[in-house]
Amino acid sequence: MRIGMIVDYSGGFTETAAAIGDFEAAGLELIAVAEAYSFDAVSALGYLAARTEKMELASAILQVYSRTPALMAMTAAGLDHVSGGRFTLGIGASGPQVVEGFHGLPYDAPIGRVRETIEICRKVWAREVLVHEGKNYTVPLPPDQGTGLGKPLKLINHPVRSRIPVSVAGLGPTTVALIAEHAESWQPLFFHPGRAADVWGEPLAKGLAKRDPELGPLDIMLQVPFFLGEPDEAAVQRVRDMLALYVGGMGAKDKNFYNQLACRYGFEEEAAEIQRLYLGGQKAEAAAAVPQDLVDGISLMGTAEAISAKIDAFEAAGVTTFLLVPMVGDTATQVEHVRALAAIEAVRRAR
Repeated sequence: MRIGMIVDYSGGFTETAAAIGDFEAAGLELIAVAEAYSFDAVSALGYLAARTEKMELASAILQVYSRTPALMAMTAAGLDHVSGGRFTLGIGASGPQVVEGFHGLPYDAPIGRVRETIEICRKVWAREVLVHEGKNYTVPLPPDQGTGLGKPLKLINHPVRSRIPVSVAGLGPTTVALIAEHAESWQPLFFHPGRAADVWGEPLAKGLAKRDPELGPLDIMLQVPFFLGEPDEAAVQRVRDMLALYVGGMGAKDKNFYNQLACRYGFEEEAAEIQRLYLGGQKAEAAAAVPQDLVDGISLMGTAEAISAKIDAFEAAGVTTFLLVPMVGDTATQVEHVRALAAIEAVRRAR
């Protein structure tokens, strides 16, 4: 199991960056930066590339609507260059609230846009003359849609790698099948190892059956709340609050992907109640309504023995990379928890 960590877009970057050498020495192998509608992730990733030597870097995620596919490819190639070939491009469609509400763009054809973005990025990285005719993107722009002066071009620089790994966030069956077929990595959210096969087993199998062997095994890169030791009430409450936010209030009532996921996990009644309470302004009550099985299932919290057993369960379900979401605030404790987790994983691997 590869041990990574995600930087919270709402704060804490300065503290994490200042201690990044300590995290690397403690055994952290990957650092990912989220974006949402906060500061852009690319600036932070470039800074972290300069502060690290071996640690891998990833975006988690860059939205396909906020950048053209060619710019996405250029950005990934640039980050791979400044990091010496340590970057993974994490992309996703986000949701209509962000895409239409913040970027002012229609949330249309999310699956098709993800697929075409991957195709165009790989052409750019291979330094092919960029010609693409798809349902969502046409490059160069046809004369009747512009000045008519556009011509096929290829990337000026030679990328460090002609194939930068692509990691895609997604929850729906069609998206997951696409990821399993075309991407190096998948970034699900709220992955419950005991229930994941019922939700994603079929689309994963469908995509993997058509997967190019050159892509290698599918890396499942999972954000997971992390607390080493018997979790205190505050840590558990943070997980409950996060689940209540996503299941209850992330998106419109009938367009909440996380509420739909909770239903697919078998928590239909609970998901409806969480959403009713959260949208009614009763956020504390919504958090209290989150099923304990969901809190425990999507988290990596407990004693060393309990965490080792949980890692076994995640691994059996296909997870290969953790993006830890520390449930403790101070950076020094986070570093020590990472060090302890690396030791637990070393013992587990030696079994």
